[in-house]
Amino acid sequence: MSGRADIAPFIAMEVAREANARAAAGQSLARFDVGQPQFGAPASALRTAEAALRADTLGYTEGLGAGALRRAIADWYGRAYDLDIDPGRIVVTTGASGAFTLAFLALFDDGAGLALASPGYPPYRHILKALGLRAVVAEARIEDGLQMTAGLLDHAAAGARVDGVLVASPANPTGAMLSDDALKALCAQARALGIPLISDEIYHGLAYEGAGASALRHDDEAVVINSFSKYWAMTGWRVGWIVAPPRLVKPLERLAQNLTVAPPTVSQVAALGALEAREECEARREIYAANRALMLAELPGLGLAPVVRPDGAFYVLVDISAHGDDSMALARRLLDDARVAITPGVDFCETRGRRWARLAYCRPREEVEGGLERLRAVLR
Repeated sequence: MSGRADIAPFIAMEVAREANARAAAGQSLARFDVGQPQFGAPASALRTAEAALRADTLGYTEGLGAGALRRAIADWYGRAYDLDIDPGRIVVTTGASGAFTLAFLALFDDGAGLALASPGYPPYRHILKALGLRAVVAEARIEDGLQMTAGLLDHAAAGARVDGVLVASPANPTGAMLSDDALKALCAQARALGIPLISDEIYHGLAYEGAGASALRHDDEAVVINSFSKYWAMTGWRVGWIVAPPRLVKPLERLAQNLTVAPPTVSQVAALGALEAREECEARREIYAANRALMLAELPGLGLAPVVRPDGAFYVLVDISAHGDDSMALARRLLDDARVAITPGVDFCETRGRRWARLAYCRPREEVEGGLERLRAVLR
């Protein structure tokens, strides 16, 4: 086995595998583990894909993605953010995961360090290690919403070589968002250090107390990554994109051509249809908002108080210390005794994660209510 494959597992997916096995064996579970919307692709996406399946050969697109989808994504930036984005800067990818791999390869040489806030999405660290890069992990402060900030970046750069910085707002596992002023300051700090900023905006559209701003509003050189997985509920279709600075497009194209040839064509067709589904997606967001309100009202009484307030996405990070100091053990206990699946915090933060756990609330309302009732029976 190569050293590149010697990376930690993505524990959320390990939990999901166990929960899936139990569900397949007939167990009734409440699923607060995986950040996967309860819905499938929007109706307009399915109609567009079905028409293409019946009428098109669905061969390769360009390595950068289908021209029609790239233009439509650029138009979406105009509607969503009032930004004028050249379609030539859009790189369609095989999910946001594929986008991160391409961006890291295009931006950094072996041994380069990327500053990340902890807690954070585990595959950031794992992809970097597999590519021969370094995660410069900075412990974020609760008073900053556990977010990367200009001050945290400055602190990280003072202690280690930092060649880039990554921010996610709304973030996984917290759902916390940076204010527009904080995002602007972070972009300015990255420019002052002379390093690229990568902005993970995969949960944009899923905000509950004010819309999130794109990093592109404050830095046209920012590398922005997004996906159809969350707001458009198309996780398994595997379509993401990068908004790249013009200088980076050709390197990204060469990498994409050689690593994946092109993203899946039928998925790109479906994504083009999904961009017409704003009304349906907004109705879904309202369901998540109601679930969020219920979780915030009920979890503190179960000894699972939110660590920070979730502004967006569909997660809440909770403090489990009322029930011990081992989130892995609590997750196993809840799966066995309550038949509730949660994700241990150690997946997201190596130092503080034993006291934390993540609960996703993107499930049907009745499942969320039932899951809370099961937790109440075991934890009270």
